[in-house]
Amino acid sequence: MSVFKAAVLQMRSGIDPDENARTLTRLVAEAVEAGATYLQSPEMTGMVQRDRAGLDARLKTESDDVIVATASDLARRHGVFIHVGSVAVAVEGGKVANRAFLFRPDGGVGATYDKIHMFDVDLANGESWRESNTYRPGDAATVADLDLPGGPARLGFAVCYDMRFPQIFRAEAMAGAEILTAPAAFTRQTGEAHWHVLLRARAIENGAFVIAAAQGGRHEDGRETYGHSIIIDPWGRVLAEVAGDEPGIAVAEIDTALVADARGKIPNLKNAREFSVLDATGSGPVSSAAPASSEAAE
Repeated sequence: MSVFKAAVLQMRSGIDPDENARTLTRLVAEAVEAGATYLQSPEMTGMVQRDRAGLDARLKTESDDVIVATASDLARRHGVFIHVGSVAVAVEGGKVANRAFLFRPDGGVGATYDKIHMFDVDLANGESWRESNTYRPGDAATVADLDLPGGPARLGFAVCYDMRFPQIFRAEAMAGAEILTAPAAFTRQTGEAHWHVLLRARAIENGAFVIAAAQGGRHEDGRETYGHSIIIDPWGRVLAEVAGDEPGIAVAEIDTALVADARGKIPNLKNAREFSVLDATGSGPVSSAAPASSEAAE
C-alpha cells in the first residue's frame, strides 16, 4: 500500500524542444512545491509538430533528447518520480518512436513504453491523422514499480489513443497495476466527446487510479488539443482536474488502499472467464478471449 501526492502537468508544447523543456522545468517546480512525488507530463512533451520535415529537423535520439536530459536532471534534483508522457525519438529505419519515460528520484530511467496504437483516423470537418506514416508502434505493454516514501505502488503505461483499447489497461491491472496512466494530446473534437467518459471507464472497470496529463489549446503547428488533465480514483471519481486548456498543474492524494477496496467490492478481475464468440449461423467459433492470469490482481 502507498499514500503519496501525484501531479498532472498540463502543457501547450510548441515546435521548440528547448522552450518546452523550460516550461516543463517551471511546472515541475510548482508541483514539487505542492508536495507531489510522482509527476506526469503529457504526450509529446518535447515537441508538438505535425509537419514531418519540421519534426525531422529537430528530432533526436533518446540519448541526445533535451526533454530526456531535463527530466532526468529534474527527477534527481527534486528527488521525485517524473513520468514524461512521451517524446518523439528517432529510431532505426527512418521511423520515430512515441516513447514514454519514467525517471526515478536518482535520475535513472525506471521504465520506457512505446505507444502501441497509432492514431489513423478521419474525423469530422476534414480533420485527419495518420500517425503510422511517421511512427513505429510499440508491441508490449509495460508496468513498473514506484518505490515511494509512503510505500510501493505499481504503475501501468499507455499513451493517448491507447485509452480506446481497454485490453491494455486490463492486462496491466491483471499484472498488478494499481495506477493506470494515459498522458495525451487528445484533439479538441474527440476530447469534448469522449475524454472524461473513457478515462473514468478505465478506472471503474479495473478498480484502479487513472492519471492522464494532457496537452491543451492551439499549438504552433495549428492543431487544437483538449486539455483537462485529470486524476481519477478507482471508483471513477474525479479527484483533481486542470479546468480548460491552459497550461497548469493539478495535484491529488493517491492512496492505493482504495484500489484493494474497490476490487474487493466488485471483484471483476478475479471473476473474468475464458469465452468464445460463436457465429449464430452455425459455422462454429469465430474467436476466443482468455483473461490474463489473475494471480497478481488477487
